[in-house]
Amino acid sequence: MHDIWNPWHGCVRCSEGCQNCYMYYLDDMRDKDGADIYRTSAFSYPLSRDRKGRYKIQSGEKISVCMTSDFFLEEADEWRPEAWNIMRMRSDVIFILVTKRPQRIADCLPSDWGSGWPNIILNVTCENQKRTDERMPLLLELPFRHKGVYVAPVIGPVKLGKYLDSGQIEQVVCGGENYGGRRPCCFDWVKSLREECEERDITFCFMETGTVFIKNGKKYELRGKRLQTVQAFRSGMNYQGRPVEFELTDTWGLPVPEEQLYVKHYRGQCRECAMRLICNGCSDCGKCENR
Repeated sequence: MHDIWNPWHGCVRCSEGCQNCYMYYLDDMRDKDGADIYRTSAFSYPLSRDRKGRYKIQSGEKISVCMTSDFFLEEADEWRPEAWNIMRMRSDVIFILVTKRPQRIADCLPSDWGSGWPNIILNVTCENQKRTDERMPLLLELPFRHKGVYVAPVIGPVKLGKYLDSGQIEQVVCGGENYGGRRPCCFDWVKSLREECEERDITFCFMETGTVFIKNGKKYELRGKRLQTVQAFRSGMNYQGRPVEFELTDTWGLPVPEEQLYVKHYRGQCRECAMRLICNGCSDCGKCENR
């Protein structure tokens, strides 16, 4: 999957889903402290250009923001206005925000936000029913054109139906706990969420099983992200619902012609990757050719 933009790194744990945070785990492997929050050297990445002066991130690409932090983290308040400005400048790119802090969002929006920028989708994380019932009402009140839910890491059964009935939610992404986490993901929880989404024609992506996966009463241990995404794909849980229609514009505010938009393409290893449903496709990094 590509592409990811981490304007800052590091985070503060705030709920049960943070207990075995993959960012903390990976930082620890590098003898780093995940609680150390800092602005990264990639802060202006969406504005970077190649040798021919073209944006490295093409019009129409999807960019996941702050995958090693939280975009609405209090400690990042001083940097966020500049990050918003970068997204304002790249109105031809789709930015994907994921947060566990919806209570902070209303006070962190730019002055020209209005009813929301049409190239941004906000996803709130709901790892169990307690956090779902706490965060979903806040999400539904926020002025965003596009909204989604990340039930990840899923650590208990979650019912979303009454929130999906609002008609505001356009996608649901679900996944188990990986890396250092060993709390199990139960297949019955995944099936229940998929059924709720299919009933309402909402896209559902089961992106990974997690390290410990329980199906039909049997526990499986799946080591490695690649294996987890393949098994999630083979479960048949992914569902393509109504497409999310983003309005992308150029620097003049004019719609980007369809023929100028990035076209996703895939390679062999993508064939059974569950993330294919929601990702940008192959980045042509060449790494898979060396495996």
